[in-house]
Amino acid sequence: MKLAELSASRVYRSFAWSALAMLLILLVGTFGYREIGGPQYSWVDCFYMTFITVATIGFGEIVDLSHSPGGRLFTVFIAIAGIGTMTYMLSTLTAFILEGDINQVWRRNKMQTKIQKLKDHYIVCGVGRVGSNVAHELVMTGRHCVVVDTDLQNIESYLSRHPEQLFLQGDATDNDVLLAAGVMHAHGVFAVASDDSQNLVISLSAKQINPKLRVVARCHDVKNIEKTRRAGADEIVSPDYTGGLRIVSAMVRPHVVSFLDDMIKSDDNLRMEEIIIPPGFSGKSLSMLYFATNDYIVLAVRQNGNWVFNPPSQHVVHEGDALMVMTTPHGRMRLEHLIQGVV
Repeated sequence: MKLAELSASRVYRSFAWSALAMLLILLVGTFGYREIGGPQYSWVDCFYMTFITVATIGFGEIVDLSHSPGGRLFTVFIAIAGIGTMTYMLSTLTAFILEGDINQVWRRNKMQTKIQKLKDHYIVCGVGRVGSNVAHELVMTGRHCVVVDTDLQNIESYLSRHPEQLFLQGDATDNDVLLAAGVMHAHGVFAVASDDSQNLVISLSAKQINPKLRVVARCHDVKNIEKTRRAGADEIVSPDYTGGLRIVSAMVRPHVVSFLDDMIKSDDNLRMEEIIIPPGFSGKSLSMLYFATNDYIVLAVRQNGNWVFNPPSQHVVHEGDALMVMTTPHGRMRLEHLIQGVV
């Protein structure tokens, strides 16, 4: 984006200088012909004489120069300077128009190349009031994502806060758009458009293309929850329903809500994170993690469908178990690297 703005600024300055030079030539020509022709020619006649000379229109001499060799040499000078300046000004204007299209194509191709290189990223379909918060949380926790929306205004609004964000303008219900967003190599899809029917189709399309990815869908009307689940959504969230529970919690357990809000709203504070045990760490105890670093707390382990709360350091985990940890985004990445590196 910065490169495009710099290039546009350069072309704009070139056009401004050439336009200023053309104005100067017209002024010099007007005063020159007035001086050569004398007061019997009006200022309009002198300006018109200059203009038709520069524009190479080819009309007859408005100011009679048949008895003025110096006047004809002056005309030659005005013609050369004016035609050259006008040609440069028009070419600069053309470059300014074409370069905008070229830069747009170049940025789109560069964006697509970056998206194609992503692995295990997330696709946020719909970047309105809910989707923008989803994408923001992914960015703040160090997770790569691609935002997709048909409304360019929504995308530009989000890019004003995250200018480096990868995005696609298009309909996420279209399989080609999902493929362009890298759905074949994505870890998950957020179907968070403002319309329930769109989220249902997005869930269905994403699962049909890549059955392995996880789909979380937004649903306003609770009667559409089961339909969206059958379409392929792994998890369905109703903002109206969860918002009501949040309001009650703020009344009856304000300190708990305040603590959870601090973890979610802060850009660099604690988060509740989920870590899946890989095959390489299977059969090992949590003491290996506590020994290596202490910037996280294991609150629970999801094992064989059951929860083990506050597990001791001797607790042995196995492949597929889920650790519920309280940590910072940086601590989560360190923990994931540690688990992956242990053999």
